Amino acid sequence: MDKIIKPIERLHGQIDLPGDKSISHRVVFIGGISRGKTRASNFLRAEDSLRTISAFRDMGIDIEIKDKNITIAGKGLKGLRKPGKELYLGNSGTTMRILPGILAGQTFEATLTGDESLSKRPMDRIIEPLRKMAVDIHSKNENSFPPLVIKGGMVKPIEYATKVASAQVKSCVLFAGLYAKNITSVTEPFTSRDHTERMLKFCGAKISKKHLTVSIEGTAELNGKEFFVPGDISGAAFFIAGACILEGSDITIRGVGLNPTRMGFLDTIIKMGADVTIEKRIDSLPEPYGDIRVRHSKLKSIVVEEKDMPLLIDEVPVLAVLASLAEGMTVIKGIRELRVKETDRIFSMTENLKTMGVDIRAENEGLIINGRKKRFAKAALNSFKDHRVAMSAAIAALYAVGDCQIKDIECINTSFPEFFDILGYLEK
Repeated sequence: MDKIIKPIERLHGQIDLPGDKSISHRVVFIGGISRGKTRASNFLRAEDSLRTISAFRDMGIDIEIKDKNITIAGKGLKGLRKPGKELYLGNSGTTMRILPGILAGQTFEATLTGDESLSKRPMDRIIEPLRKMAVDIHSKNENSFPPLVIKGGMVKPIEYATKVASAQVKSCVLFAGLYAKNITSVTEPFTSRDHTERMLKFCGAKISKKHLTVSIEGTAELNGKEFFVPGDISGAAFFIAGACILEGSDITIRGVGLNPTRMGFLDTIIKMGADVTIEKRIDSLPEPYGDIRVRHSKLKSIVVEEKDMPLLIDEVPVLAVLASLAEGMTVIKGIRELRVKETDRIFSMTENLKTMGVDIRAENEGLIINGRKKRFAKAALNSFKDHRVAMSAAIAALYAVGDCQIKDIECINTSFPEFFDILGYLEK
C-alpha cells in the first residue's frame, strides 16, 4: 500500500505514545519465565511484540491482553513446554535474537522461523556465544540465517566479550546465564541498551555491572511484577524531528521513556541546537519516564562518533533527515550495523534523500550529509519495507515543496500502527 504525504506548516499539540517496543518484548520474555503473574500497562500492540506473545502462548504460557494491558501467568524458569509447531516470528529480529537464550535452558527442541526479511538477517552473533555455553543451536542455512533450531539442556557459564555493542546479543547471553550455575558475564566495546538488566533485577535476578561488563548469577527464580511501559523514545524521535524542522511547531510528548541508554538521539540533536526540554520526570523502577517538549529550531551540523551509535542506532534514519536541513556538513560514523536491519538502511536512506535533492553519500560505513537551506524536492519515496525508513520518509515529506508518495507503508505496523493517526492529530 502506498501513501501520499502533503507538506504542512507546523506540528502542534500534546500526545501520548504506544509503549516502548524493546520493553514490551521483555515484559513477555521475563513474564513467561517468572513465578506468578506479571502485569503491564501501556503494552505495545504491534506486529513484532504480538509475535513474541504468540511464541510464548505456543509454549504453554497463558497471556491475556486487553486494550493496552497485558497479564502473563508465568511458570518459572523451566516451565515452558515443547511447541507443537515451528515458532513463526514474522519480522521480529528482537524475538529471533533473544528467545534462543531462554530456549537454551529448556528441556525440548524448538525451531524459530521468520518472514523473508528476517530470514536474511545474520544470527551468528548469538550462535557463537550460545555454543560456547554448550547450547545445541544451529541454523538450517549454511550462512547462519534463520530458521534456527535450539535444543535445550545444560548451560555452562561464560565470560563473553562481544564484537559489537548489541543489546540483543547481550540479552540473549544473560537470559541463557539464568540457566547456568555460577556467574555469566558479557563485556561490550561500548554501552548498549540496558532494559534487560534493569527488568531482570527488578524481578529478582542477581545482576551486577562494572564498567562495560554485566554479570548474572544463574538459577535464581524470577518473580512476576507490575510494569508501566513508557512511551517509545524511538517512536517519539519522528515527531521530535518533525517539530524541529517545521517553523511554528510546539509539541509535548507525554510519558516517554528516559532510560539513559536510550537518550542518544536527544543528546545528539540538542548538540545540534534543537529546542528540547524534559518536563515532569519520574524516576520509577525499573524505567524512568517523563514529558518531552519540542519547538522549532535552526540546527547546525555535527560529527556523531561510532562510540555513540549503540545509544541511537534506531534513530539514525530520522537523524539523517535532520542532518539534511542542518547548517554545514554532518558526519555520522560507525553505522555498519544498519546494513543488516530490516533493509540496508544506509542504502535506503541515501537513496530516498538523494531523490529529495539532498547531498548525501555513504563512506566508510558512515554517512556524510551536506545540509540544504530550502525545503526538500517532492519525490516518489520507497520504504524498502522497513518501518523506520518509511516513517523517516514521511517526516521528510512534511517539509517538501509538494506531495510525496511513499511506497509500501504497511511495514510501519511492525512497530507503530498508530503513527499516521498521531501525525494527523498534530497537524490539526
